Amino acid sequence: MTAVFDSFSRFYASSIGKKILVALTGLALAGFVLGHMIGNLLVFVGPDAINEYGHMLQHVLHGAGIWLARGGLLLAVVIHIVATIQLTKANREARPDRYGQHKQQVCSKSSRIMIWSGLTILAFIIYHLLHFTVRAGNDYDTYKTTLHGETVHDVYRMVIAGFSWFPAVAFYIIAMVLLCSHLSHGVGSVFQTLGIATDKSEPLFKGIGKAFALLVLIGNCSIPIAIYFFHYGR
Repeated sequence: MTAVFDSFSRFYASSIGKKILVALTGLALAGFVLGHMIGNLLVFVGPDAINEYGHMLQHVLHGAGIWLARGGLLLAVVIHIVATIQLTKANREARPDRYGQHKQQVCSKSSRIMIWSGLTILAFIIYHLLHFTVRAGNDYDTYKTTLHGETVHDVYRMVIAGFSWFPAVAFYIIAMVLLCSHLSHGVGSVFQTLGIATDKSEPLFKGIGKAFALLVLIGNCSIPIAIYFFHYGR
């Protein structure tokens, strides 16, 4: 066990190791975002479809599955954020020359934007968990319905109620725009970091990143827009 820990410590201490971890955790989080979006889009199929999906998630491995997934995602988020911050700090410290200082000033402007967008996304994640998972400050726990003769949580009614309030809709859309801006660059960079992309194929992978981000943006934003502006399900 000690040897494994020492090997991981040496791997993480290197910039290559951190970059690989950022890429792999980013890829895992991008996969979650896509899967979460597909599941949420079941709201357009109808109440039974999304309620059955929600019920299934709650009972995978007798209820332990969803907590294992949450724990894994939390670990991926922490590693992704911490490793990215450490890489950024190391890159800034490695630019002592005048040209590097100029480049650092340019990067600082971009990083200030990234910090604010990152904080907004983090705030959204916390709000989203409080809103729909913990269900703090609302009565969503009382939303029940019958599915195949069994009483289950009414996910459909909860989503409709949640996106019938404009501040929630506006915050959600802003967060999705910022998230997809990050995905557009991040997904394309993953393949370069992992050594899959070459100079010739790099434009292709950048295009894949932009297409993926656009797909997520349209898919996720279609739900609150349809509910609030077109009164879907209300």
